[in-house]
Amino acid sequence: MTNTPPARPKLRVATYNVHGCVGTDWQRSEARIAEVIAEMSVDVVALQELDLGRRRSAGVDQTRIIAEQLGWQSHFHPAMRRNDEHYGNAIVSRDRLTFRRAIELPGRPPFFCRENRAAIEAEIETNLGNVRIINTHLGLGWRERSVQAQLFTSAEWRATIAGNTPLILLGDFNSLRGSRPYRTLNRHLRDVRTLIHAASSIRTFPTRFPVFGVDHIFVNGALQPLSVTVHRSPLARVASDHFPLVGEFVLSP
Repeated sequence: MTNTPPARPKLRVATYNVHGCVGTDWQRSEARIAEVIAEMSVDVVALQELDLGRRRSAGVDQTRIIAEQLGWQSHFHPAMRRNDEHYGNAIVSRDRLTFRRAIELPGRPPFFCRENRAAIEAEIETNLGNVRIINTHLGLGWRERSVQAQLFTSAEWRATIAGNTPLILLGDFNSLRGSRPYRTLNRHLRDVRTLIHAASSIRTFPTRFPVFGVDHIFVNGALQPLSVTVHRSPLARVASDHFPLVGEFVLSP
């Protein structure tokens, strides 16, 4: 009898700019976003552009609604605050999640998009062991994106990147492959598309006619990617203006 070696544990993660849960049909639906996440069969998802207590979203906590529908844990961090209205990013996980830190990103926003930007880091107890997840959303101005990307190459962040703990940096970087922010990040981490030699046509925005690959997943040397795909289901095409980007990983040998 031939003994089949046990399957290696895997981890599936996604980054998803949910556009305030407003779809291309101009309807707001947190439930629809949760359904898209469920379709992907992921373990962790990094979400950008979520509201908490904002009038435009009927004052709801969008992160909590999504997490409760999935039965998962979550942590939201605002990039912008105006009185009781918050807007920012979240990490949602089917496994235990421990918030580590959140920071405001440097850089002066351009006149056409006066948004503050932030990054949030959490530790997830996965079947690969503890994994650090950093979710971020860089600015629209090329100067601010360059400064923001450099933050993740600082001595403090490099110590995290170079450690033995698996680390995944993902989000909406508003940057194409080959741009200065992308090259800065790729010097210290590795884009999963490069590691698995994926086609350059992995495009996530906009959903009506995807032409740009601005959402990325970077990892340190502790993780080995198996695949990276864009989740282009009929529901995902309507639920937001970005498609989710999904990566699957095992521990490096």
